[in-house]
Amino acid sequence: MTEPRLKPDAPFLHPDCQVHDSQFGAYVEIGAGTRLNNTTWGDYSYCDRTCDVANAQIGKFSNIASFTRIGATDHPMEKASLHHFHYRSADYWADAEHDADWFAYRASRMAQVGHDTWIGHAAIIKPEVTIGHGAVIASGAVVTKNVAPYTIVAGVAATEVRRRFPEQVAERMMELAWWDWGHDVLCERLADFRTLKAEAFLEKYT
Repeated sequence: MTEPRLKPDAPFLHPDCQVHDSQFGAYVEIGAGTRLNNTTWGDYSYCDRTCDVANAQIGKFSNIASFTRIGATDHPMEKASLHHFHYRSADYWADAEHDADWFAYRASRMAQVGHDTWIGHAAIIKPEVTIGHGAVIASGAVVTKNVAPYTIVAGVAATEVRRRFPEQVAERMMELAWWDWGHDVLCERLADFRTLKAEAFLEKYT
């Protein structure tokens, strides 16, 4: 029997990750070249290579494809200049300090990604956007507004394509909250995750 690659007590960080002020649940995997800042990762969530995630709370069992950007930071459009010389000022002048208030404001604008979500390749999720449980974000989508649970969105700016499950099924799935099951329970029920459609799964476990 081979030892599992993912562990409950530490994230699996691939090479060249930059991690700052971030916390990780159990069995988390972070792809090569990814940059994280001010993020929280729920159990079993992962991202593929070269993602950029800042000021975000990621739920459990989130599937994040490569080159995705979540919590993409913005520039102060209402001021005289967009450029970061006036908030990253210490990089330019020895007697100047960074604008701590601006960075605190950025950090407060958290993006929220729900449980069992799928974020497609090169998608962008803007600050303060909430992605509901079970939602799917299509590759290349730019998400500027909240996404309802178990909804599929696509496009620039992203709009609803269809529901992943009918509303009643989605509500029952959220009530079941299988993502809170223990590690051993997930293993015991692995065959059902593999073979049962959502409705049959709900019939068996609710």
